Amino acid sequence: MCELFAMSARYPSTVRFSLEEFSRHGGLSGPHKDGWGLAWYDERDVRLVKEILPAASSRYVLFIQDNPFVSPFVISHVRKATRGNVALRNCQPFLRELGGAWHSFAHNGDLADIERNARLRAGAYRPVGETDSELAFCALLERLRPLWLTDGPPDVEARLRVIEAVAVELRDLGPANFLYCDGDALFAHADRRHQDEGAIRPPGLWRLARHCAAGGELSATGLRIESHGAAQDVALVASVPLTLEDWIPMARGEILVARGGQLQRA
Repeated sequence: MCELFAMSARYPSTVRFSLEEFSRHGGLSGPHKDGWGLAWYDERDVRLVKEILPAASSRYVLFIQDNPFVSPFVISHVRKATRGNVALRNCQPFLRELGGAWHSFAHNGDLADIERNARLRAGAYRPVGETDSELAFCALLERLRPLWLTDGPPDVEARLRVIEAVAVELRDLGPANFLYCDGDALFAHADRRHQDEGAIRPPGLWRLARHCAAGGELSATGLRIESHGAAQDVALVASVPLTLEDWIPMARGEILVARGGQLQRA
């Protein structure tokens, strides 16, 4: 299975050690050697970097570590190929425009026969690659599309209801841990994943909330968060805990919503 990482911050924040540790799972301490990707939001746009080489030995990862970016939303993924060739088009996160906003998505798991599932049709969206993950993203956007036909982001509860319904249908097909961001909110759905002993069971995702008081900074296990004169809140989600802190396992079917670095639902 692939591995996921995401961040939501109240003010644009820098990811250093968590990304570094996460990349180690991409071919160094883990078996995920079939590519990686990183998407971070910059105002109303998104910067996306993907590569088919292992993240642990990537010069791009080293460049990002030496030239850290700031962002309110980050999604990252390291891949262990199960469907589709080892190719850039099959690396995640995936990115699409909808309603004048960039939407990003990353998934781990195995969604059996999703291409033949009548409830999960891609509709107006078409996958570029061959993965079940991209098909799931296209189906999710097709369901969300009516909400985004008005100006600005739709109500977060309306978005959540659609995401919950799609998540239930995905879980029927197999493990369906996914991260989805529309530039206004980060949604993380937890299911099951391959654990160290080989069993497929929860938790599929873990979460961590951090706070930095106004005028101070928080530096824990290499992840530095500066308050920039105001209180800073950061929410992190990952397939496995990345730091020696009190990460909380997410229950199967649990959906986390993060806006401004705060968990609105967990």
